[in-house]
Amino acid sequence: MKTPWWFLSKNPFAILLVPISWVYYLVGRMVFLVRSMWSIKSQRKIICVGNILAGGVGKTPVVRAIANRYGAPVVMRGYKKSDQTGNVGDEAMMLARSGLAVHVGSRKSNILLLNKQDDNTPIVMDDGLQNPTIKKDVSIVVFDEGLGYGNGFMLPAGPLRVPKRMAKKADAIIVIKSKKPKKKFKLPDGVPVFYAKNQTVSPYDESEKLVAFAGIGYPKKFFGALKNVVARRAFADHYQYTSEDLEKLFALAVKKKARLITTEKDWVRLPVHVRDQIKYARLDTVIDNAFYDWLKEKLK
Repeated sequence: MKTPWWFLSKNPFAILLVPISWVYYLVGRMVFLVRSMWSIKSQRKIICVGNILAGGVGKTPVVRAIANRYGAPVVMRGYKKSDQTGNVGDEAMMLARSGLAVHVGSRKSNILLLNKQDDNTPIVMDDGLQNPTIKKDVSIVVFDEGLGYGNGFMLPAGPLRVPKRMAKKADAIIVIKSKKPKKKFKLPDGVPVFYAKNQTVSPYDESEKLVAFAGIGYPKKFFGALKNVVARRAFADHYQYTSEDLEKLFALAVKKKARLITTEKDWVRLPVHVRDQIKYARLDTVIDNAFYDWLKEKLK
């Protein structure tokens, strides 16, 4: 679905949904506590990278950076599988294209299988902070400085999966820097905080006119990172593009005398026969070296 319009501001509609959000949270906590009774401890170290917001903060590029650093396998659920992504999900396909070993499906089952390998490198878990069936050695929460806590409310009143105070339970926090930081975004005391920078690299010259489209949590972030965009089209997160969608996009590009461009996450969801006609802007995430020094000590 598209990110609801009320997620980023405290408005009357969001406030009306607050009682529902607490019911939703309490039911979720009950399920969490029951599932935690069947948790396992991995023989290999588990680095869990997640967020307390419902998508859109830039978690997957952080997972890619950490996994590449250690040559570590990645376990993930594989959300929104499709034929275009080999039935593993767009985020999994994006990570696999980087040369990483990605294991999709039951994280618990995949971790048990990876423990049978003669390998002591850590395992990186993409998301799963709210999954109690696996004990984590290192838990990392990712925030986007431009989004902060959104409107500060929990689902469905806001983007938070859990109360923002739960960020205190993380071993470390990685904040992706933004040109427009969210006001009143205060991080918890006592938790190490590290910063990362995103750079969107366009395959086109800056003089080239672009028609940008994206089906991610917060498409405006992508559109704002590009130059000379003459038209924008936003779709729901993990959107599966139809032939009709693509025909309209190609027609718009012809009308605007521009090139089509999208995110890598969207590009892997496109039908194979159109991928050579549409390019993606690469997202590079660079994390402060101080984080890797901290992580090295933590894994000891």
